[in-house]
Amino acid sequence: MPELYQDKYRIPSTRLSGYNYGQNGMYFITVCAQNRQPYFGNIEVPNGDWNSSFLQPTEIGKYAAKCWAAIPHFASFVELDAFILMPDHLHGILIFDKDGVDGVSEETRSVASLEVYENRFGPQSQNLASVLRGFKSAVTTFARHQEIEFQWQARFHERIIRNQNELERIQNYIVTNPRRWESEYDNGEGLYR
Repeated sequence: MPELYQDKYRIPSTRLSGYNYGQNGMYFITVCAQNRQPYFGNIEVPNGDWNSSFLQPTEIGKYAAKCWAAIPHFASFVELDAFILMPDHLHGILIFDKDGVDGVSEETRSVASLEVYENRFGPQSQNLASVLRGFKSAVTTFARHQEIEFQWQARFHERIIRNQNELERIQNYIVTNPRRWESEYDNGEGLYR
């Protein structure tokens, strides 16, 4: 069967080969709207001051933020960190901590937890893809029931956060994202730097 299409329709994975995305770890997530449509709202710039800019969310934007905040209710092993909703995408940090201890385990914060493990078939409801699939599905279902035009871009972008310095840099990037909206909107390449 694999010879049938000779990899003609295969899209290469952007995920780290051999990494178990169900293990404890910190993940920087970007999820985009289809064709970068500003479904989630508009950036408001009070008195032309980009340092005070913020998103004025649409109904679907409000619901997307609400669903993101609810992730720990359907995935109790997930903790939320920084989050920002932008007109056509969102950024957030998800922390997987399956140890059940108060706060984040040392394994989760440790670079040692980034060792590459052989991918094993495990609980598919407890990995990064399933958590984001549930989130995206909830927002899409709401949009359809409310008859709101909306589509997600297929897939999502993720980065495994490897240490405290990287976590702090990404947190800063997320919370200051609205300030850079004008330059990033005209230059899509700047979005993921």
